[in-house]
This record gives sequence, C-alpha cells and structure tokens, in this order.
Amino acid sequence: MENTNQPAPVIIKGQYKGVLRNEMTHLKSQNTIMTDAPTDNHGKGEAFSPTDLVCGALGACMMTIMGITAQAHDFVIDGATYEIKKTMAANPRRIGQIDIAFTFPRHDYTEKQKEMLKNAADTCPVAQTLSKEVIVNITMNF
Repeated sequence: MENTNQPAPVIIKGQYKGVLRNEMTHLKSQNTIMTDAPTDNHGKGEAFSPTDLVCGALGACMMTIMGITAQAHDFVIDGATYEIKKTMAANPRRIGQIDIAFTFPRHDYTEKQKEMLKNAADTCPVAQTLSKEVIVNITMNF
C-alpha cells in the first residue's frame, strides 16, 4: 500500500441559522465561528462576513508561514501584527483588492531575514489559492 503522506482532510460542519447567518464548527478542535452578511449586502454586519474570513485567512496564513520561516532560521517575530483592508468589486460581486500591512516588533532584522519573510508571505497556501484577479498589496513595516 502506497503512503502518500497526505494530511487527513479537515472537516468543517456548518448550519444556516437564518437572517443571513451561518455557524461553522471545526470538528477536530470544536471551535465555532459565526458569519453574517455585510451591511452592504442585506446583512447586519454583526460578525465576520464570508469574504472577511477569506481576507482574515490570508493574513493569518501569511503570518503563520512567516512564523514557520522565522523558527526555522532562529529569529523571532512574536508580537507582529497585521491590519487588513478589503475592497469589494462588482459584476460579479467579489473581493477585488486586499491590502495587508504587517508590523514587526523592533528588532535588527537583516536584509536576508526581511526577504525570507516577504517570500514566505507571498507563497502561503491561501495566497496561492486566490484568483489572480484579486489584487493583493503587502506592506512590511520593520
């Protein structure tokens, strides 16, 4: 029997709760999140919208891959923060642009470390999954 070393699939269960809201549970951890439609699309905007989650996933994915890179090369980015700005497009309604600004703790990062972090962000799985039509602007504040 061939071992492909593929990770087990992740299972998320969801339920439509009415009034444009969904509840989703990550089965392995039992963490639950709610979504709500945004105010510009018939919702109340009282929780992350599905497109907000996409943008948040991109930021978290980039930061995670940068964290893995920093660990592997023995430097620290703990305490780094990010701010995401989502801009919607129309016809069809979709995410048009995502601007992410990362701010790293004060540290004397080398040019090589800065380049490694930028490359890590650019190659995260969520970034590789997004349509090339989505404009992604990344700012790194060291």
